Amino acid sequence: MAEETKNQEVQEVAGMATSSQPNVEKQQENPEKFLAEFNWHNYEEGIDPIDDEKLEEFEKLVAENFVDTLDDEVVEGTVINITDRDAIIDINAKSEGVISLNEFRYNPDLKVGDKVEVLIDVREDATGQLVLSHRKARVIKAWDRVNAAHEEGTIVNGFVKCRTKGGMIVDVFGIEAFLPGSQIDVKPIRDYDAYVGKTMEFKVVKINHEFKNVVVSHKALIEADIEEQKKEIIGQLEKGQVLEGTVKNITSYGVFVDLGGVDGLVHITDLSWSRINHPNEIVDLDQKLNVVILDFDEDKTRIQLGLKQLKKHPWDALSETLSVGDKVKGKVVVIADYGAFIEVAEGVEGLIHVSEMSWSTHLRSAQDFVNVGDEVEAQILTLDREERKMSLGIKQLTPDPWTDITSKYPVGSRHTGVVRNFTNFGVFVELEEGIDGLIYISDLSWTKKIKHPSEFCNVGDKLEVVVLELDVEGRKLSLGHKQIEDNPWDKYETEFAVGTKHTATIDEMVDKGATIEFNEDITAFVPTRHLEKEDGSKLGKGEEAEFVIIEFNKEFKRVVASHMSIHKEEEAKIVKQAAKKAQEDNKPTLGDANADLQALKDKMEGK
Repeated sequence: MAEETKNQEVQEVAGMATSSQPNVEKQQENPEKFLAEFNWHNYEEGIDPIDDEKLEEFEKLVAENFVDTLDDEVVEGTVINITDRDAIIDINAKSEGVISLNEFRYNPDLKVGDKVEVLIDVREDATGQLVLSHRKARVIKAWDRVNAAHEEGTIVNGFVKCRTKGGMIVDVFGIEAFLPGSQIDVKPIRDYDAYVGKTMEFKVVKINHEFKNVVVSHKALIEADIEEQKKEIIGQLEKGQVLEGTVKNITSYGVFVDLGGVDGLVHITDLSWSRINHPNEIVDLDQKLNVVILDFDEDKTRIQLGLKQLKKHPWDALSETLSVGDKVKGKVVVIADYGAFIEVAEGVEGLIHVSEMSWSTHLRSAQDFVNVGDEVEAQILTLDREERKMSLGIKQLTPDPWTDITSKYPVGSRHTGVVRNFTNFGVFVELEEGIDGLIYISDLSWTKKIKHPSEFCNVGDKLEVVVLELDVEGRKLSLGHKQIEDNPWDKYETEFAVGTKHTATIDEMVDKGATIEFNEDITAFVPTRHLEKEDGSKLGKGEEAEFVIIEFNKEFKRVVASHMSIHKEEEAKIVKQAAKKAQEDNKPTLGDANADLQALKDKMEGK
């Protein structure tokens, strides 16, 4: 070891110096003088007297072989031994120095014989050994080296210490530099922790002297090589060329594939002949696969790739025996309002239009019949191999209900149906799947005045109906609801004939008169002047009185009554004449009666 060599040299010099010892006889001749001149310090320290010549030779040897251990001075040392915790460094001083291995974490390959820069931290510890610092020495020299690396563009080694927000902290020459996440590699990094504890090569890309910040990049080192490789690959690209690539990124719209420095996109529609919801159903990150070049722009910076094109088109593999009229089974893959797409084979789909799902002519949505993922059976309606289109039908698997419509629903027959839809003019009622009929608003009730069908019933209600008309060719049924009962106005025509008298209460005062309710079906109108009582006053709301019917119209369900005609003979006479005329002509008489009554009133007032 170096320490043993130096000790040996010192002993040789000391040996030569101690070979000339004082003469014992001289000590005995003059003991007083000997004691007075005796060097007690050398005696206590164990140092024997040395001749001046030997001492000068010794000092010269020390000056030539040992360095001056000054503070704040960086010197170069040699690793002479490595323990579990420390590195022993020889700086050519009186003793070796010790440095903790933690200061060499950036250099895990440190070995005996390596030259390292050190700074003397403590000249001598309790054991007389030098305590050195490699980290402090690196810091002193670091900025000069970092600036030089930045200016010259040289590559430096750095030790990745830990993760931080947006990137990593790297030890470069003892300085903590920042490595942005985007500068680690040319491809996206998914596991930053995998880089912690590694020694990597970097390029200094930015220095902020004011804040003492250093930014390094590993990506910059490989970009130049990749750019050259990229140009070489782009120059050889041809449509239809098959290349091997690695899945670099997966998005909802497609997959980016690294072709060796050049990225291409496989759109989701070019991944599989079958429909898929997301590309991760087909590929995984870092997966290697073969792709075919479909297209690229003039600069060849945007490359369109395909995966499914490497396989034979499913339509080409479709059985030649498959034809119109055959039954097929498949899975519902897509549903729209107008129909559903069924995958009958991998990559082969057929459309079932909503009109082909049911014999019903009532418009409905495809969701009412099937759901995504359902296994269905259908019949092929059209098949175009050139256009690769197929239309299917479900209703064709069941008999057409209109084939025997005349025997099942003859005119006059009664049935129970379900209200399916409203229009302004009527109600659609479904008698069975595929058989719908229309009830016009006028055929809903004999007595109620209905402005909109929703006033009479709700969707989903069950209604009893009578078949009124049947159009087999037009596939139309005309139904009626009121016809299930007799027309009560036939009975009312006699009960409330013109001239009949009835007692009732004024229900409401309305414009130009009042209304009275004789029963739940008949509400009569009383003109204002016919509200006159015998004393000249007029009837008001809530007053009960006797009324005579002066008009009854069954067709328009109109009834007019009068109280004045009860106590005025002339008016009563006119009413009787109107009743007689109504029996003869069977026509509305209110206009005639009113004209006669007005003439009588004018006569009484002397006009």
